Amino acid sequence: MSSASWGEPAQRSEECVTGQPQGEERVCGNATVTEELEEAESECGKDEVQGGKEGTLEHVGEDKQQKTMKTHGRRQDTQGMNEKQVIQADGAAPASICLAEPYLSVSRRSTLKQQRRAVQVHCPQVDKDGDKHPDEPQGPGTFFFFGGGNGASIVIPYCESKGWQRIYDKTREDYKLKWCELKAPRTYNSFRAGEQLVYQIPNNKVLTTKIGLLNSLREYDRVCSKVKQGQGLRKLKMEEFIPDTFRMDVKDEREAFFAQEEGLHAGKGNMWICKPTGLNQGRGIFLLRNLEDIIAFRAKIENKADGLENRRFPFRVPQAQIIQQYIQNPLLLKGKKFDVRSYFLIACTTPYMVFFRHGYVRLTCDLYDPDSFNLSAHLTNQYMQKKNPLYNMLKEETVWSMERFNAYVNENFMEPKDLPKDWVLNVFAKRMQQIMIQCFLAVKSKLECKLGYFDLIGCDFLIDEDFKVWLLEMNCNPALHTNCEVLKEVVPRTVTETLGKANLHS
Repeated sequence: MSSASWGEPAQRSEECVTGQPQGEERVCGNATVTEELEEAESECGKDEVQGGKEGTLEHVGEDKQQKTMKTHGRRQDTQGMNEKQVIQADGAAPASICLAEPYLSVSRRSTLKQQRRAVQVHCPQVDKDGDKHPDEPQGPGTFFFFGGGNGASIVIPYCESKGWQRIYDKTREDYKLKWCELKAPRTYNSFRAGEQLVYQIPNNKVLTTKIGLLNSLREYDRVCSKVKQGQGLRKLKMEEFIPDTFRMDVKDEREAFFAQEEGLHAGKGNMWICKPTGLNQGRGIFLLRNLEDIIAFRAKIENKADGLENRRFPFRVPQAQIIQQYIQNPLLLKGKKFDVRSYFLIACTTPYMVFFRHGYVRLTCDLYDPDSFNLSAHLTNQYMQKKNPLYNMLKEETVWSMERFNAYVNENFMEPKDLPKDWVLNVFAKRMQQIMIQCFLAVKSKLECKLGYFDLIGCDFLIDEDFKVWLLEMNCNPALHTNCEVLKEVVPRTVTETLGKANLHS
């Protein structure tokens, strides 16, 4: 099987078919100019700013956070504002952007109007009341909506190459394709099955969150244990591909974990990794290296639980976490830790059509040290590696193609480990497919199915020094950046093939 192509489907209809970042907010640069102008117009005639009044402006950039600055009763000179502080060519407001005062001169207001019109050429907008700007396409045609930024440089050109026109009003219902980073109820409520395509199955969290996948696999295990297994793929036991895992938001599991580690297993040197269930890019992850760490973690959880009982808003539940056994003997490539990102495509849900595709290998910048307190030595994703001061110099070495990985294993491990030739592209690929299919079968009856729903899921695998394959997690809306040569080869082709198969099978 070539790593550059999708696995061919083996089954159809209601059975599994195999061959083996957010939100809909638009990141638009004219928000700064627009808000400044509207505020000035609404305050026209006021020459003074009231003392102590606060002015706020939404920071429109990748983080979309809001920043607030007090004026302290003095008027700022906005005429001297640097143009780059008002708007950037790519439409994102920089972090150093200035706040505009309510008072603006006539000439300044005129300048702002011109800037707003110029920006709208690059990023047409829709007013809060739904009024359309002149650039919003109307009439007959095939339209698509793209929300967010992940994959924009691939999805938008693909759709435009098909002659589709981009719309910017997320409330419109006359689209052919809607691709958004976050799932909004209105998208699915107005969806017309068989006529439209929507990226992301609405309840994919049963597969793509840590607790969702854990619960689905456990339930599938319980059901299968009561049903006589027929012919077909051998069902794997969870412990064959999922590291030992405990839910910290379930009291019985939490207590069982602490009893195990503080009792029989105390002093055995087990390492654990704690992961929030709904976050990505390594956010919120930390390691428990010894008994002292575990005891401190238990105290923290108990204090947090006590605080919940007394807090003013007890319904605001903290982020749920899982504790998973840390694989302390990972296979290394040139002394560095790595994992493998592969793709699982659900091209159609009625009937199910699913495919596997090879992805790429992600390596750390630093040599592996299990005792390191630097998370970038333990987590391989690009978000973490970019924090390493060596990243810019080693960027191309942090991502390998599957072909390079296969050649390295052939050269360095085939004889010492008695592996068959091309173990990566054959044995490893089949194992990944087997694990993906088991996970899919565990959620197949739970997923919402309508003709036109499709999903691309990033699956992360780790190989230990005994060449055992572990599933780390499955991710919805996987990162589609192309900041190095291997990613430029793999990611665009994956996305365009995803769109092609979704369109074909829907």
